[in-house]
Amino acid sequence: MLQQFNRRLERFLPLLTPTSVLIGVLLGNHLSGFTFLSTWIFAFMTFSGSISSSFKEFIKVLTQPVPLFITLLILHIIMPLVALGAGHLFYAQDAFTMTGFILAMAIPTGISSFVWVAIYKGNTALTLSIILIDTILSPLVVPYTLSLLVGTQVEMDTYAMMRGLLLMIVLPSMLGMLLNQWTGGGIRDHWGPRLSPFSKIAMGIVVAINSSVVSPYLRHFNAKILGIACTTLVLASLGYILGWLIARLLGWEKDLVIALTFNGGMRNISAGAVMAVSYFAAPVALPVVLGMLFQQSLASLFGYLINRRYNLKRKPESGVVADSNFSA
Repeated sequence: MLQQFNRRLERFLPLLTPTSVLIGVLLGNHLSGFTFLSTWIFAFMTFSGSISSSFKEFIKVLTQPVPLFITLLILHIIMPLVALGAGHLFYAQDAFTMTGFILAMAIPTGISSFVWVAIYKGNTALTLSIILIDTILSPLVVPYTLSLLVGTQVEMDTYAMMRGLLLMIVLPSMLGMLLNQWTGGGIRDHWGPRLSPFSKIAMGIVVAINSSVVSPYLRHFNAKILGIACTTLVLASLGYILGWLIARLLGWEKDLVIALTFNGGMRNISAGAVMAVSYFAAPVALPVVLGMLFQQSLASLFGYLINRRYNLKRKPESGVVADSNFSA
């Protein structure tokens, strides 16, 4: 029954995030009081997705670390700097919006990138290693990237952000991977399909709660919000394009090209929304919430382009149900 329910949810995934944002906007006053739950719900989502990961793939990838370093370079140096440039170019007098762009580009890659890489037959071992390393580094990389690029323009509690990232991402991920290693993959096979539908529901709840915080801004849609949405869309697309171009220029095989494309573009955007709502003023969350609208649609678009380029035959959805976690 849970697997059938999960398949139905997967068909609804392209509409899940926009629908959740709409619910959050319409019920803003009723949901905004539940923001304290976002961290705990997201920790469950992270654990659910991480039980498919193990440390064996991580060790294998360390023997050829260049693709790993290139991906981290895109995620945490190139894209945050591009976001900073876009912020100065279009919103130089709006420190909150600029911070929102940087936060959206500085957060770690999402666990859902593994699902897209698996569907299009990319290098899943590299993807799992990127997720693992980026997860471990996130409590240091994200706060200090923001501190370095934003400076004192926006007040932030760096140590509170580090604690939040540890609780939301690092500890649940490490617990899930340790349990997977300890059970020899048993927890992945047994509990993965059972937790997957609840993880998708949890994603909708988190998106709705965090959208409720910025509902006063989204209810009064204007030219500025349209501009922020367009800038966010361009920035999010650029991550995929950079991953693709760099891998192609370096002459790598298609499995690495596919892995870099999705890992360069995907972000743990729900975690970014939780951070924006928890540790910043509401306007900072606006670019991040808007980014949630585009995340899965862009992944689907670039997956289609990859499919056209390599003439791949997609795996059936049921083949990756156990690993599915579209929370990020």
